[in-house]
Formats: sequence, C-alpha cells, structure tokens
Amino acid sequence: PKEKAIEIVVTNTRKIAEQCEVLKPLAEEWKSYNPKIAGADEKLVAMCYDNAKAIYGDPLPKVVQDRLTLELTPIINHGYGVLYYIAHKLVKHSNDRGYLVGSRGSVGSSFVATMSGITEVNPLPPHYVCPNCHWTHFFEDGSVGGGFDLPDKKCPKCGHNLNKNGHNIPFAVFLGFDGDKVPDIDSNFSSGDDQGVAHKYTEELFGRDNVFRAGTIAGIQDKTAYGFVKRYAENRGLTFNDIFIEKLSAGVAGVKRTTGQHPAGIMVCPRDMDIHNFTPLQYAANKKYLKDENGKQIPGTITTHFDYHSISGRMLKLDILGHDDPKVIRMLQDITGIDPLKIPFDDQKTLSLFSSPAALGLTPEQLASAIGNKGVTVGALGLPEYGTPFVRGMLEDTRPKNFSELVRISGFSHGTDVWLNNAQDLIKNGTVKLEEAISTRDDVMNFLIQHGVKPLTSFKVMENVRKGKGLEKGGSNNRAELEAAHIPSWFIESCLKIQYLFPRAHAVAYVMMAFRIAWFKVYQPLAYYAAYFTIRAEGSFNAPIILKGLEAQKAELARIAALPNPTAVEKGNATVIEVAAEMYLRGLSFLPIDLDRSDASEFKMVDGKLLPPFNCIPALGDAVAKEIVSARNEHSFTSKEDLKKRGKVSQSIIDTMDSMGILKGLPEEEQISLFAF
Repeated sequence: PKEKAIEIVVTNTRKIAEQCEVLKPLAEEWKSYNPKIAGADEKLVAMCYDNAKAIYGDPLPKVVQDRLTLELTPIINHGYGVLYYIAHKLVKHSNDRGYLVGSRGSVGSSFVATMSGITEVNPLPPHYVCPNCHWTHFFEDGSVGGGFDLPDKKCPKCGHNLNKNGHNIPFAVFLGFDGDKVPDIDSNFSSGDDQGVAHKYTEELFGRDNVFRAGTIAGIQDKTAYGFVKRYAENRGLTFNDIFIEKLSAGVAGVKRTTGQHPAGIMVCPRDMDIHNFTPLQYAANKKYLKDENGKQIPGTITTHFDYHSISGRMLKLDILGHDDPKVIRMLQDITGIDPLKIPFDDQKTLSLFSSPAALGLTPEQLASAIGNKGVTVGALGLPEYGTPFVRGMLEDTRPKNFSELVRISGFSHGTDVWLNNAQDLIKNGTVKLEEAISTRDDVMNFLIQHGVKPLTSFKVMENVRKGKGLEKGGSNNRAELEAAHIPSWFIESCLKIQYLFPRAHAVAYVMMAFRIAWFKVYQPLAYYAAYFTIRAEGSFNAPIILKGLEAQKAELARIAALPNPTAVEKGNATVIEVAAEMYLRGLSFLPIDLDRSDASEFKMVDGKLLPPFNCIPALGDAVAKEIVSARNEHSFTSKEDLKKRGKVSQSIIDTMDSMGILKGLPEEEQISLFAF
C-alpha cells in the first residue's frame, strides 16, 4: 500500500537521518581554532592601558589613545587577543629568567605588542616623553627618522631628562589595512638554553597532550632526482641524453622522501578538541627512538603527520626560534654585570664604529695590514648584521650617523634588489640621501602618505612592491594616482626594481640587539671577544693557528685569500681569524689552553687575557670536553694515560694536545711513588 511505501521510503529514512550525528573528518579550512584562555581579551586590554599610562600619563596623549583604539578594536573583534596574550606569557617567562627576547617579522609594527611586552620596538611616531611628569612631544611630519636620533633634552615642564623613542611604523604592515590578517608573532629566544625552556613552558601553558612539534615533509631535490634517473639508465645499460634525463627527473623531483620537524615550530591544539581533528601524528623520520649526546636511548619526537603549512591556518603555530644575539647579550651581562637594557642607543662612540674604527683605537691601515683591504674603514668586524664584507662595504658607501640610518642599512642588506643597482646608485649619484632611499616596506607606505597619496592606495602599493610585483595588481591604476600626487620618478623606478622588502620592525629589533653588542665591543672589549669566540665562533676557531699570535693569523688569512675557491670551512675560519687579528691589534691576546684551568666550551677572562676552552682543540667535541672537565674536577690528571682513560680522550687528540703544548710536563704513564705508601 501507498502509506506503507511512504513510511518505509520517506518517514523511516528521515528518522534515521535525524538520529545521525554530523561529523566532519577535518576541521573547516576557513576557520582558525585557537586555544582558549579565560579572560585573555580583558587582561590584554588592561595590560596595554596600564603600561601606556605608566609611560605616557593619564589621560593618554591623543596619538597614543588613537593608536591603541585602532589596534585593539580589530584584535579583539577578530578573536586575536588570545594570540597576543600567549606571546606575552612566553616572552615574560624568559624575561623573568633574565633573558632578552628579540622580535622577528613585523610584530614590532603593533603598539599593542609593545605595551604587552612582546617586543621592544615602539612603532609610534618619534617622540620625547618625560618619565617624571609624562610631558610628551610627537614628531608626526616625517622630519625625524627615529626617536633614538633626537638630541638629548630636558623636560620643559619639570626639568627631568626626557626619554626618546618611536620608529614611525604603520600598524597595517602587521595585520593588514583592515586589521583582519591572522597575526604571525615570531620571537627570537636565546639559542640552545632558553629556547628549550620556552618549548617546555608551552606544555605547562596548554598541557602536554595539546602541544606537538610541527611536522615537515622533505621531497627529493633536483640534483638527487637527476642522479636517480642517471643511475637508473646506467644500471639497465640505457643511453639517455641530458635533455631526456632532465625531463624524467622533473617527474621525480619533489616526491616525498622523508619526514622531519620544524626546528622551532610548535602546533597547539585547543583543550576541547582532539589533535586528530586536524592531523594524524607520527615520529619524525619514522624513528621511534633516538640517542642523546651521551649515547643513551630516548623516545623519538612526535610531530604532526601533515606538513605544518597545510594546517597552520587552522591550528595555532608558535615559532619559538633560537638566535645567538640574546645568548651573546646574556653572556655579556653575566661576565660584566652591566644591564643591557640601560645601554643608550645614541652613544656616539658606539655609533662611530659604523663609519670608522677609531673608537677601537685602530686605523684603517692597521686593520688592512692584518686582514686585507676589505671593509677596513669601519669598525663593524664581528658585529651581527654588519660584520660581513658585503655589509661593511655598504657602511663604507653610506657612513651612517645615527640609529635610524643603521636600520636602513639593515633593510638594504636583507632586501632583494633594494641596494645593488638601486639605492646604492641613487645615493652615490646624489639623487637621494641615505634617509630618503627605500630600505624597508614601511618606507613606501609612509613616503606616499606624506606626499598626499590615499592611505589605502599607499598600503596596496607597499604590499605589491614588497612582494616584487611592481605597483599594480588586478587591473589597478596605482601609477596614475602616484603621478597625480607628483611622486618623484626615482621613487617609482626604485619600486619597480624591488623583488623583496624587509619590514622595518624586524630591522629595528635586530639593530637594537646589534647596537648593544657593539657598545660592549667599545667599552668592554675583552668581554665582547669572550662572548664572540664562545658563541659565534663555535666550530670555526682554528686554535693551532690563532693561538700562535698575530703573524700566524696574518699568514693564514693571506693563504686563504689567495685560494681560487676556498671551502666553506676555510671561509668560516677566515671570518673568526679576522676578529682574532683585530683583538690582537687592540692589545689583547689569548692564553694557551690550560689542562688545569680551561673550561669545556666557554672562553674565560683570566689576568686580562682570554683563556680558550677545550672544544677549540681540533676534532675534540663538546661531549669529550665536558668529560675532561668532569674528570679534572674529581682530581687533577697525573699522566697522559690518566687523561686518556678518565677524560675519554683518543690517542690522536692526545697527540694534537701534545703538539699544541697543552700536555707539557705531563708524564706518558702512571708513575708509582715510593713515598705514597
């Protein structure tokens, strides 16, 4: 009957459908599933206003109030408050332990990030602020490159010395013109020590079962694919020409070869969700067990099975990166007792390093006699951001006079087609001054707005230029707007050449770290070289050459310079030897490695000289260096045989130590003393 048919086909089918639970195999692509922290938005807003009022007074100046409103409104409305709060917790955890944390990328474009302690970079216009009565004066007309460049001044209201800050960075660089881009907050933690602690802290924050290493998929590289095809042909006695091999290898390249893990990426799953809603899990490279530095078996690292790129839009990815600058600064603070946060960014002797070596007590001729004639008219050797021959050449071309010009040099060096055949020519020809040339993406937007171009057009042009896409995108007519606003032709031509532009916030953060290290180079030279050789020269300190003195260093540098194709190891050694030669020219020197006093891996300041550690000895690694120190702490070595046995040192390394004079006076074998009975 018809009624029965309707019951079976329609009614019962609907009943079954209504009882079915709707399941989705994967979280929706368009939605971002962030972890939840109760009251995060309210805590973030309160923190920002409390810190802003502590610096700028209550009521807040209009510039400060407007910027906080501009940023907090989209941050809270789009649900990004928790991301800021998480970053704040991570950075504060390291700061409380005495470590500086550097910001990466354009997070320094956000004043909310500054007020919540995520970054040191202040993106407001350059300004004076009185720490006593909160009097302020902002320079909003673009006449000042950065707040650190302002001359020292006393408060006109209370007579107190004024603080100076502000780097004039638009918020749109970070979260887009409408503030709707997902914030990508990356931080540089002290490599090795503090980075590992920060990784562990994420487990405390979110729970161990909700934190996973970001997985990666490694494909077959082009050269490897070419080799596979060639061997395939050889094994089968086939003859392929090069064009056919390249065609076949193109089909092999990119095929999954193994899996791994991002060195700093942490994927966070919300507590109320299961990780399998996003991705399966696996052991990196399918290794269930690994061996630690002592050879003991430890569990392998669990990572996301899917490559992190494919799920990063849906899950929170924290980039807890390791960097040497915070590590160097922490070591300098430990050995000198000087607080790096109190170093002024307008110190004239430190600034002079970037245009002359005079503050080091050296002349260009002295440097050239030791290291050759490359970047010797500046004193930036060994400094982060500025120590390479390429960037030292930039310094020689520009002779920066203040902090904001150093930021420009950093932007030039990190960009693509920004300096060579572009800004370098414009500055040399006198077309523009250093402070006018495009060095970072923010320069494009700020310049256009200051010259009357609409803010939205200025933002779109900046976005196109920073990605190397010229001025236009999708049928736009931006060039006509720029020409109508009488934007100079050199600016337009410069934009068209650029392939990639660095964010100013990132450059400012890097230069702040580099400047602090440069200050120690001027005022605490022995401590500076101790930190440099301990952290930056690791693995490249050629002890048999360097410890022989300046003449041996000069000879080795000349030998490497004469090579047509020096190896990467030789280039690395040369960089370190150059810094050692500079140190000797400044009247400082090394002690020989001492079996009774040397550390395992750290250069020590002893009697006004540097005492090298054991890991400087060729082929002697950190593990053996630690064994030597551990055995020595029990009691001194009595013979080479004793060192070999208790220090776990091989015969070849014993021979090397002997040739370096480290084992002078130590007998070959144990000697029984009659008086010991």
